[in-house]
Amino acid sequence: MKNSLRDIVRLLRPRQWIKNFAIYAVLLFSGSFFDPNLFLKVTYGFLVFCALSSSIYIVNDLFDIEKDRIHPFKRLRPLAHNDVSISVAVSLAAIFAVGAIVISYFIEPGFFLITSVYFILHLSYSAYLKHIEIIDILTLAAGYILRVFAGEVVSNSHISAWLFLTVISLSLFLAIGKRRSEITLLSHQAGALLNTRKTLSHYTDKLLDIYLSIFATSTFLSYALFTFSENPTGLQFNFTFFPADALGTYLQRKWLMVTIIPVVYGLMRYLQRIYEKQEGESPERVLFSDKPLLVSVVIWTVIVIILLYVVKA
Repeated sequence: MKNSLRDIVRLLRPRQWIKNFAIYAVLLFSGSFFDPNLFLKVTYGFLVFCALSSSIYIVNDLFDIEKDRIHPFKRLRPLAHNDVSISVAVSLAAIFAVGAIVISYFIEPGFFLITSVYFILHLSYSAYLKHIEIIDILTLAAGYILRVFAGEVVSNSHISAWLFLTVISLSLFLAIGKRRSEITLLSHQAGALLNTRKTLSHYTDKLLDIYLSIFATSTFLSYALFTFSENPTGLQFNFTFFPADALGTYLQRKWLMVTIIPVVYGLMRYLQRIYEKQEGESPERVLFSDKPLLVSVVIWTVIVIILLYVVKA
């Protein structure tokens, strides 16, 4: 049945909403993650980005509808497969985009500015920028960066320089990994590379491998320096029956650096999925389908919460 609820939900791509959790990053490291008012405010921002990103996905599908029909996977998308009519798709995109941007103004005027820039940038990407090599990668990465900035504005917190550099590096790493996987996938079909995305023909495997190496390394180094500089006081136990200085200076270490371990594993595992499994075109699909990678993300999150909120490293 055309325009069924199931197909409309697929058109919105709710699985990709996981990218919008980046809006919580600044709140998490600010030490105010469990502040109910701030958490609720950031959650409103998260929902706005979910609606806004869904509208962008619809617009992108409208622009690429013919090319998607010859893509090995994208041909099954609701618009390319004629499961949802163009009129319904346009209406949904307009409602979600206008609604999200209007609501963002009432959350925070600065947030309204960021959502507007995000929408215009990705609208430009769908219409033109994705056809320009290198600019297409930078635009994809900018989407992740704007989400983090949005979290900073909504939570009235401050993002450290090293964390910001980590976000930039990781965003570029994911965007390049997406392009690398697309090339690998489409190269198996004659003519598919030029017919679906001509920009990909300007990238070589070797070039993208160099890019991946650069930004995997910079992600690791930036995050390592962030953990080294962020919390220098060590573990502080606030137990009345156990003096804080009972163990001397033994526990006075920069324990947040422990979280480097799951970060390094996650980077290595993601690269393995790109090269061995030929995945990476959809980061959220890789995360949900790869249990070791998902576990490393969960472990990282738990350790960060424990160190920042329980023992206050």
